[in-house]
Amino acid sequence: MELSALYSNDPNEKPLDRLVNDGGFVGIFRKIAVVGDSLSSGELEARDVGSPTTYHDWFDYSWGQYLARMAGTTVYNFSRGGMTASEYCNSYADAMGWWGHDKLAQAYLIAMGCNDLFGLNQEIGSVDNDIKPNWHYNNPTFCGYYARMIQHYKELQPEAKFFLITMPREPVRNVAERGAEDKRLAHRQLMYDLAEHFENTYVIDLHDYAPEYDDDFKRMFFTSGHMNAAGYLLTAKMVASYMDYIIRHDIDNFNQSGLIGTGFKFCG
Repeated sequence: MELSALYSNDPNEKPLDRLVNDGGFVGIFRKIAVVGDSLSSGELEARDVGSPTTYHDWFDYSWGQYLARMAGTTVYNFSRGGMTASEYCNSYADAMGWWGHDKLAQAYLIAMGCNDLFGLNQEIGSVDNDIKPNWHYNNPTFCGYYARMIQHYKELQPEAKFFLITMPREPVRNVAERGAEDKRLAHRQLMYDLAEHFENTYVIDLHDYAPEYDDDFKRMFFTSGHMNAAGYLLTAKMVASYMDYIIRHDIDNFNQSGLIGTGFKFCG
């Protein structure tokens, strides 16, 4: 084996060119937290004929727990169906103890925005206008609340790595779908802006590199508005492969990942 194959920085390689089935270098993190909504919670839909649909957060089917089993690591589900960044910051994380020192992680995967931008129709905001040095004073936009999550966790775990997940592409066939795509693109741009603003922060760009979530994709991997078990497993494979790609292409910045949260560092 050529050593370069382990940390390839081939500029022609795309993030999902090489799918990993064992988590790849995700395994360097022994504790990972997934902050998100129903699509991070393994939410499955059920409906009998003539009955209303019921919704169930089953973490065991979440892509985070598939990732945990693949990589042999611990993943916390800091998620719930319907979650928004504002609710997470204002009440949910406190109520659930997700800021607690016993739940600190070495890496945070944040997948938030669907309920904020499509459900609440919240103003997306911007890094320049909405982020303050003291996160308590961030403006009440999606950007302000999203950044607040990162800032708060950085206070608690300063050396942690953050991975911000964009929304996948969907077909654009009419005016309404164009409007939805414009929101997904604005969300994607914000993720890159946040990654540039904060240290140790990366983008998992499913919008540009995952398959389009078209009718065939949804037939195989969705049940109505939420994924099925196969869809969450596929998502775990994509997230793991993308993280592995990021680590391999920036290997020097991950060489102390094992010391995150220990109070130790190597200064050579």
